[in-house]
Amino acid sequence: MLRLLLCCFTISFFVGTSQERLSQTYLDINYFKGIIPLHNNDIAHLIQGYPEGVIIGWNQRTNGENDWEQRYNYPDFGASFMYQNLQNEVLGNTLGFYGHFNFYFFKRQLMLRVGQGIVFATNPYNKTSNPKNIAFGSKLLGSPYLMLNYKKPNLLGPIGVQSGLVFFHASNGNFRAPNTSVNTISFNMGINYDLDAKGVNFKQYKEIPVISKALKYNFVLRSGLSQNDVVGSKQYPFYTVSAYVDKRFNSFSAVHLGVDAFFSFALKEEINYRSVAFPDAPSDPNADYRRVGGFLGYELFVNKWSMVAQTGYYLYYPYDFEGRIYNRIGLKYYFSKQWFGAFTVKSHLATAEALEFGIGIRL
Repeated sequence: MLRLLLCCFTISFFVGTSQERLSQTYLDINYFKGIIPLHNNDIAHLIQGYPEGVIIGWNQRTNGENDWEQRYNYPDFGASFMYQNLQNEVLGNTLGFYGHFNFYFFKRQLMLRVGQGIVFATNPYNKTSNPKNIAFGSKLLGSPYLMLNYKKPNLLGPIGVQSGLVFFHASNGNFRAPNTSVNTISFNMGINYDLDAKGVNFKQYKEIPVISKALKYNFVLRSGLSQNDVVGSKQYPFYTVSAYVDKRFNSFSAVHLGVDAFFSFALKEEINYRSVAFPDAPSDPNADYRRVGGFLGYELFVNKWSMVAQTGYYLYYPYDFEGRIYNRIGLKYYFSKQWFGAFTVKSHLATAEALEFGIGIRL
């Protein structure tokens, strides 16, 4: 199979491909193999081999019927399944289910896939049967992935080839300890197969709807459950109140400027625990667990969805916990022009603190 993919991939550089026969739906199957980079010294004992697996994707091409499709050069949307062997009995295997978008560049020969989904870990941490797996503290994990591929459809009839790099991340966002997480960076090769004979006719709009660039005011309430780093401790709720202004500067993007107020009861328990468990360097049991931060952010709009990235600095920081710089990355979905839901991960560099579920309004 691998030799056949290499042969097809080589031929694709010398054989022209017609884009006129693209069908509305297609499948792709990709084999990948790569490495687990050492982002945390605590997982060094878990890196023993070269992870490998397969990604199977179902894809629907867009034709520009909606204005956002034309602005993004007619992307695909779809769903994908991932199986990964992490080459370590302690880590086990992972099975992932994702929703994704495919974006195209350089005459649609370069494809960037952005996926978000849920991963099932077959062998998570267990204090008696698997105490060494400090990467996965739960069976269910949040997982984004990126795939950057050179792509040639319809190389041999409905069959095409693609190859490039793929990046996976798997973490439960400190929902349950331990949670050092795992990243994989892999090389992939695959084939794509058009499923129907009905071709896609890319439409062109003469006029693109005008996007308002006025300042918008956003208010968001986020919540969830988190756990401190002590394995076996209880899960505690947290609440985050955010207010920020956004400014759109084109059809795709907006920038954010705002403030967060954090109320984490897992941090409150952390303060109490350390005041008792570490008598040589105790914390102040009366330290305030609340924090206030200011942040800058960026939002990329794709139809009713958007991708959000924010970086903040704690302005009120009475207790030292993971440093004063924090970041947030995730997705938003607009139910209407004003109301939206949000799913984000708040972290301190590579250390996740919480999975946040939020509801907000944009005025």
